[in-house]
Amino acid sequence: MHIARTRLNMAAATAATAGLAVAALATAPLGGVAGAAPAAVPQTKAIPAITGHTLARDVPTPLSSAECEAKWRIACYNPLQYRTAYNLNSLYKKGITGKGRTIVIVDSFGSPTIQHDLDTYSRQFGIHSAKVNVVKWGKVPVFDPTNADMTGWAGETTLDVEMAHAVAPDAKIVLVETAVAETEGVTGLPEMMDAEKYLIDHGVGDVITQSFGATENTFPGFDQGNFSSIKKLRYAFEAANRKHVTVLASSGDGGATDSTADGKGYYDKPVNSWPSSDPLVTSIGGTQLHLDDKGDRVTPDSVYNDYGAGGGGQSHVFARPSFQNGVKSVVGTQRATPDVSMAAAVNGGAWTYSSFDPTAVGWDVYGGTSEASPLFSGIIALADQAAGHRVGDINSALYALAKHGAKGNGIVDVNDGTNNSYEGVTGYTAVNGYDMATGVGTVDALRFVPALARASRR
Repeated sequence: MHIARTRLNMAAATAATAGLAVAALATAPLGGVAGAAPAAVPQTKAIPAITGHTLARDVPTPLSSAECEAKWRIACYNPLQYRTAYNLNSLYKKGITGKGRTIVIVDSFGSPTIQHDLDTYSRQFGIHSAKVNVVKWGKVPVFDPTNADMTGWAGETTLDVEMAHAVAPDAKIVLVETAVAETEGVTGLPEMMDAEKYLIDHGVGDVITQSFGATENTFPGFDQGNFSSIKKLRYAFEAANRKHVTVLASSGDGGATDSTADGKGYYDKPVNSWPSSDPLVTSIGGTQLHLDDKGDRVTPDSVYNDYGAGGGGQSHVFARPSFQNGVKSVVGTQRATPDVSMAAAVNGGAWTYSSFDPTAVGWDVYGGTSEASPLFSGIIALADQAAGHRVGDINSALYALAKHGAKGNGIVDVNDGTNNSYEGVTGYTAVNGYDMATGVGTVDALRFVPALARASRR
């Protein structure tokens, strides 16, 4: 979710082997671009999870939270505050910085200025920058800053890269830019899954973060109870499971509902979105942080529910997976989301820097679960380094840690009674234990990272 642009955006093998593979991949566009689907086939479009309202544009320098409150009536946070809030600095002092691990970020079109923008962002906050290895999948068109679809994805790309780097400063970043072609009634998703599987098969990446999604109900066949159009797209996640690659996805910004196929409205009933709803994916929901200028909490986290709301609820496609059997009294017979949550509220949004749009160069404030997923990808990179291997599919470990001494394991319950009701659809309330507003809660990285590393030993 974006606050500082003028328009509405809808939206391993060994480290050495992986590095060589990335270098080879980055030299040329990859993958084919399929032809358009027949007009009669419903079109499900992958959209960036970044959506929002305009409150400012191209701010010349980041403001303090107090200044944001005075100017826009929202809090705004920088990476140094996040590092304090999630108790990351003590891990860095121990050398746990994501070194030797690789985060894969998948976005359509990408951003032509991403390296420059990450360098500027890092320099502003005294963080060393990182090289962004760009892989073009398919015939990615030349970036057009007047194309709202492209700039929406560029904003998402900027947020993804800068948030992942903020948490895991020494992790390698591979940005996959896809071309958004139409295939079999879905737009963009097959290309994204093809790209992910290719990288997984070639040993590139320890964790994949996906800040995009499409409402389950919009997929071809859903209304007839035929879920094959979704299930046929799971091959990348199945490959990730085999290779112990962690896959994350934003839970969405529509609370217990989500966008209709035309992107102009919301369903008037509880729905869920894919890939967040997939049991092979860890669904990342949203919280609202309440921090002082140092990053210390003034009050406990609450549910993200301002210019959007953290996605959560039951899947209508996937049955309850075994890792949620311990919370079946809450989730019922279906897969439920989210699994865990990170910062996502616009009132408490993240500063980012971008220059892909020459008419709006500068600092912006973003929010949404499109922020939460890359933040958590950094946490996974830290856990991979601490474990000395990929932690892989973390869902079973996550729920086990939450059940057995959550606080000591670094899982912090969000239970303040706030909810993710949105657009007239009643959502879920943050209560003690698991709930469909924030999942098991959020994390204290100093405790959670080593606990996850221990739990994932194989």
